[in-house]
Amino acid sequence: MNSPSPENHADIPDSQPIESLEHEQQVVGDELSRLLPASSSSSSYLSLEIGDGEKDNEAAYEASQKVPVGDFESGSADYSGTPPFSFKKLWRFTGPGFLMSIAFLDPGNLEGDLQAGAIAGYSLLWLLLWATSMGLLIQLLSVRLGVASGRHLAELCREEYPRWAGIVLWIMAELALIGADIQEVIGSAIAIQILSRGVLPIWSGVLITASDCFVFLLLENYGVRKLEALFAVLISTMALAFAWMFADARPSSEELLLGLLIPRLSSRTIRQAVGVVGCVIMPHNVFLHSALVQSREIQPGNKSQVQEALNYYRIESSAALFISFIINVFVTTVFAKGFYGSKQANYIGLVNAGQYLEQKYGGGLFPILYIWGIGLLAAGQSSTITGTYAGQFIMGGFLNLRLKKSIRSLITRSCAIIPTIIVAVIFNKSESSLDVLNEWLNVLQSIQIPFALIPLLTLVSKEQIVGTFKIGLFLERVAWAVAALVIVINGYLLLDFFLSEVHGLLFGFCIIAGTATYLAFLIYLVLHWTKERSN
Repeated sequence: MNSPSPENHADIPDSQPIESLEHEQQVVGDELSRLLPASSSSSSYLSLEIGDGEKDNEAAYEASQKVPVGDFESGSADYSGTPPFSFKKLWRFTGPGFLMSIAFLDPGNLEGDLQAGAIAGYSLLWLLLWATSMGLLIQLLSVRLGVASGRHLAELCREEYPRWAGIVLWIMAELALIGADIQEVIGSAIAIQILSRGVLPIWSGVLITASDCFVFLLLENYGVRKLEALFAVLISTMALAFAWMFADARPSSEELLLGLLIPRLSSRTIRQAVGVVGCVIMPHNVFLHSALVQSREIQPGNKSQVQEALNYYRIESSAALFISFIINVFVTTVFAKGFYGSKQANYIGLVNAGQYLEQKYGGGLFPILYIWGIGLLAAGQSSTITGTYAGQFIMGGFLNLRLKKSIRSLITRSCAIIPTIIVAVIFNKSESSLDVLNEWLNVLQSIQIPFALIPLLTLVSKEQIVGTFKIGLFLERVAWAVAALVIVINGYLLLDFFLSEVHGLLFGFCIIAGTATYLAFLIYLVLHWTKERSN
């Protein structure tokens, strides 16, 4: 709002009583309070004022932490035309997309890749391409929400939904995060076991991986760019390790190209196909990306800055997911070349993959077993750190929790590490028991997917939230179609899992009751979207 000019001040009569002005301000304030009661109440329904007692809401990044991106091409509030492209400015925006892309390369995804390659060969590469494209669309919507509103998804959910619904969404997000973190930490522990030639057991690897929280805290204190540099090193390590494996295995380039271009799907590979799509959308990653993009100095009220930021983030996120797609292709094709059609194909998992690779491809100057271990360790460590990061934003946003980030990181890390140590000790009896654990964790995360996608699509369609940057009708329909497809695919995975694993009348009754409650809440979220859309 523009401040009045001196001339306007001069027009106010000197004889006007101050009491009259104060009375008018009080009337205006009372009228605004009457018209906007929901805003003040809903924004604080889960607020926990711990620490300095500030009245401001929890923010993803303090002003001093944000990365300057230089002068924008247009300083006006209204956006007109596309400013010239600048590689220098693109470099300044580079970072959040690569942190987001880690979720496409976590140990759970790598296990889905190796099983798809071993069982389905090259035939599901086209599905991996399209699944990554769908994931990119969802992540770009998360970017749009974060940049245009200046707030992240967890904060907006707290303000958008009633108290009970917000609490349910928070619990679901935390469960999804814990499930993902268990997979990531155990993946790192497996890599540590491989690299130590079995000297260090799984549970000790879990404890070692838990210590990365302190590295994360140390780097964050030195600035966001230092943390992004660490992830660049970890992603480069993954790319080099799996590219080395690809070069050693020498998969068929012709079959690789046909797998990418020609859709093929058989009844024998349907479960692997569902796994490929289901691993792409990670619930906590949707929350994470909407917060990461706020690490740059952007004014949400300035259309010019928002539009330019969205343009650069679109390029950066696309490049990051292209690199993650290439890495996933490396893993899939290596196992397709080595194990497709073999007796071992149905028994390969994350635990024994290194042993099978060593048996198939031998040692050499640098044994492929260690190359696999290095790549897996980089994937597990990087995804564990992003899990800690996502936990900060989820807890802080839903609870409006104003704690020091160091304390909040310790809380979120403890919430994931304690159950991880417990399950590592319980399930570290055999390879099959860890595979069963992984299936249950996939189910846990599949259940949570709608509770991230539906609120995202609801909020990014509201002009009150993102202003003129709300998605159009066509993009809205495409996004809902993608969300529905992902939900249906994961629903199939859940049904297949429960039919094969659920036994007993009491257990079956509990599953039916839980499913009914689950569907009722999904219906509520959809009805809330239709109500907001009609308004």
